Amino acid sequence: MKAAVYYGKCNMRVDNIDIPEPKPNEVRIRVAYCGVCGTDVHIFHGDGGSFEVAPPLVPGHEFSGIVDKVGDEITNLKAGDRVCCDPNIMCGKCYYCQNGMEHFCENNVGIGTTANGGFAEYVIVPDSHVYKIPTGLSLIQAAMAEPISCCLHGIDLSKIKLGDSVLIVGGGTIGNIMVQLAKKAGAAIVILSEPVGEKRELALKLGADFVYDPTNDNLSKEIHKITKNLNIVIECAGNSKAQEEAIHFAGKAATVMFFGLSAPEDTIRVYPDEIFKKELVITSSFINPYTFSRAVNILSGNALDVTSIITKVAPIEELPNILANPEARQKGKVIVKMFDAE
Repeated sequence: MKAAVYYGKCNMRVDNIDIPEPKPNEVRIRVAYCGVCGTDVHIFHGDGGSFEVAPPLVPGHEFSGIVDKVGDEITNLKAGDRVCCDPNIMCGKCYYCQNGMEHFCENNVGIGTTANGGFAEYVIVPDSHVYKIPTGLSLIQAAMAEPISCCLHGIDLSKIKLGDSVLIVGGGTIGNIMVQLAKKAGAAIVILSEPVGEKRELALKLGADFVYDPTNDNLSKEIHKITKNLNIVIECAGNSKAQEEAIHFAGKAATVMFFGLSAPEDTIRVYPDEIFKKELVITSSFINPYTFSRAVNILSGNALDVTSIITKVAPIEELPNILANPEARQKGKVIVKMFDAE
């Protein structure tokens, strides 16, 4: 089968590899679409993802497709079912799994990070992590379930209340999902900081109340025109400058959510006096515990616009260039298409 294989830092090739066979409790899925995530970019550049990466590896953890073959023990799925998948498989036996913190599992298997993933014609997934999708939901939309599930965990931890003011830093795929979720969670004012004009325009379409270019606008001054106190800041850019600014912009008793994945060696300057005097809560969000089913429900109910976020659908042969060149990902979400499913 055709697959994009990561062999090491900045070394990916589209090769032909063996089609995998499912074990008794596994499902083989013919991949239709697989989204390109910031984690895939980090992996390509040798930074690793949420978990330690050991090449050779087929990345890709945001995928949907059609069940091709099921293991002997499976009765809830059959060939032909349209599905999407939660890529994070926990052991259920370690300390964290047994204490309600399964996303910190000591034996986690991450499809697309520690095991072969969705940038291939076929992928193997345990049946416990396969979710059927309704007829009215397209497979390309279903491929967005994984990033939405991660965003839901971040939104939950941000604890947005009805009437809050929220700043989203970074208007990429995650930022524009967060804009919509913040509004759904009850935020009265949603502000986006994003240097790319097309992404700012999209955020306005998706529900943002105000958008600013941090390279030209005095964001601190503009925020104070809009609200007396900024309640929540969600950092989605994944860089140290944005994280420092998130703390600076936060209001009194605000929550600062570090959602963006920065490089492991990145550091930020923190002024404890500022945190102390504003009584800030600084938190972060790690993967997607207990949120995948909710993400599928949100997509099925057309509660979010993900179609507008997807700006490019590309063949797998273009993936190495997409990961290597920021310009290829600049305008929005890139989805790799493996076959014409619909």
